[in-house]
Amino acid sequence: MDIQIGTCSWKYESWQGLVYSSGKPANYLHEYSQHYRTVEVDQWFWSLFAGDKVVLPKPAVVREYAASVPGDFTFCVKAPNSITLTHHYKKGKVPGPLQPNPYFLSVDLMHRFLDSLEPLHPKLGAVIFQFEYLNKQKMPRPGEFFDRFGEFAEQLPSDFPYFVELRNAKWLNSRYFDFLAEKCLYHVFLQGYYMPSIFDLYRKHREKIQGKSVIRLHGPDRKGIEEQTGKDWSRIVTPKDQEIRNLVGMVADLRLRHVEPCVYVNNHFEGSAPRTIEKIRQTAAEKYPLDAT
Repeated sequence: MDIQIGTCSWKYESWQGLVYSSGKPANYLHEYSQHYRTVEVDQWFWSLFAGDKVVLPKPAVVREYAASVPGDFTFCVKAPNSITLTHHYKKGKVPGPLQPNPYFLSVDLMHRFLDSLEPLHPKLGAVIFQFEYLNKQKMPRPGEFFDRFGEFAEQLPSDFPYFVELRNAKWLNSRYFDFLAEKCLYHVFLQGYYMPSIFDLYRKHREKIQGKSVIRLHGPDRKGIEEQTGKDWSRIVTPKDQEIRNLVGMVADLRLRHVEPCVYVNNHFEGSAPRTIEKIRQTAAEKYPLDAT
């Protein structure tokens, strides 16, 4: 079984010998695209800074990325956090009220962001809206979020597939999946970050997952695995073999139901995204040896 799969970001010198021929290739993305057909771009997510300053993608970088990959390559791009943050980040336990983000769910800013990605438009496989955990100070009720995000989504151009990643586990219910279907949006299954198992969630709401899906494999302890690896992402340090077997079965079931899944693996999942992808591909080949599609 061929799985549409890639990594979360790609510029890691410790992937030498796994993905890159040297520690600092002339063009990381070009070499990466010789191994994988898709990648998640999160660098443009970090866009909101002090004083309500917003930074959008640089045209030269976007053009470079578009020119670095073959025609069948796709990008999964996170929308800027200047659009998905209700308030500015608060460092530590600094006293004082939260500072509202004036760009939260700004349709104008979203259009500007998509315009900045124009060279990548033919290769945009997914645009993800990643929301942080929304406590009652940031979003009093889930209904308010659905109303505001629904109004925003209705004003987006229909050229691209839009995906939603929520980190409020209790919001992932039938109402949420009905909302996605109504607004022509798709769900992001996030494995990690204190979220419930994606496999349990899928079993519970299987019939409501339609059209497309993104699966993001993250670990539960980002800081811990960074300390364990020393940020050398060349080896697996926390094997998750059962989760990989579950993933392969989930992908097979999604495809059986004519849902297009795409998987993105983070180094924080097992310690080395390329080695995890090797394991996923091997498990899929062993479990579905006659499936060449």
